[in-house]
Amino acid sequence: MTSEPPSPDDGLTPEQLAAKYGLAVSGARPSLRAYVRQLWGRRHFILAFSSAKLAAQYSQAKLGQLWQVATPLLNAVVYFLIFGLILDAGKGMPKDVYIPFLVTGIFVFTFTQSSVMSGVRAISGNLGLVRALHFPRASLPISFALQQLQQLLWSMLVLFLVVMAFGSYPDLSWALILPVLVLQFLFNTGLALIFARAGAKTPDLAQLMPFVLRTWMYASGVMFSIPVYLAERPGWVSTVLQWNPTAVYMDLMRFALIEDYGSSNLPDHVWMVAGGWAVLFAVGGFVYFWQAEERYGRG
Repeated sequence: MTSEPPSPDDGLTPEQLAAKYGLAVSGARPSLRAYVRQLWGRRHFILAFSSAKLAAQYSQAKLGQLWQVATPLLNAVVYFLIFGLILDAGKGMPKDVYIPFLVTGIFVFTFTQSSVMSGVRAISGNLGLVRALHFPRASLPISFALQQLQQLLWSMLVLFLVVMAFGSYPDLSWALILPVLVLQFLFNTGLALIFARAGAKTPDLAQLMPFVLRTWMYASGVMFSIPVYLAERPGWVSTVLQWNPTAVYMDLMRFALIEDYGSSNLPDHVWMVAGGWAVLFAVGGFVYFWQAEERYGRG
């Protein structure tokens, strides 16, 4: 009886065997540069997916896409009744300034709030897609953030009508709307990427986030002017809250839209702060999400 000759693969580790036969890890994380190229290659999918999600969001409702505008507007009515009339949160502002101030704040904060909530569920809510197809997973949270931007743009039509109804008409300051939206979109996309990774690991985060976001809303000056309402508090409290990213983007949008909301209501170096938040979260969130690319949809 003759023994079989030893295999040339005997003694090789799995890594050495993979290298010998040209095998690669399935779903391995690409380099950051390659990942960006892959995302750019999927740009048409990202745009189409965000538009399809937006169209399907209210497809079962009789009013359909009108809810894109009606939801934040109804929130504004409720908050005005409670905070504007009962709690007098608009002290120091006439009603023709406070009402567009409040509506602008709600529309802008809802943009960030919705981006975060959709980001939390971007991976955990689409596991079938993630496990069935190979594509850069960042496509999902970016697509959801883009969906919320499209929804805001529809809502802005009503916001413009509200602002003009109370005496603020288009002028050169309205040109600032575009850079504000770009900066906030970058910030929101970074947040969506961060919470997409966190939500993929901890699905229960979706149940906790509404409480966190509600607290954030109350601390951002959606319903009141931070420097006026906190005038009797230590100065650092007002400064910290005004430098809060959502407060910065709301104040810039109010400054652009509302004629009597002047630069005195803005914190120092506001554009530098707005740009800093956008770059920090967009770049940091993207890198943070990419680092776990090979783990999404597994386990």
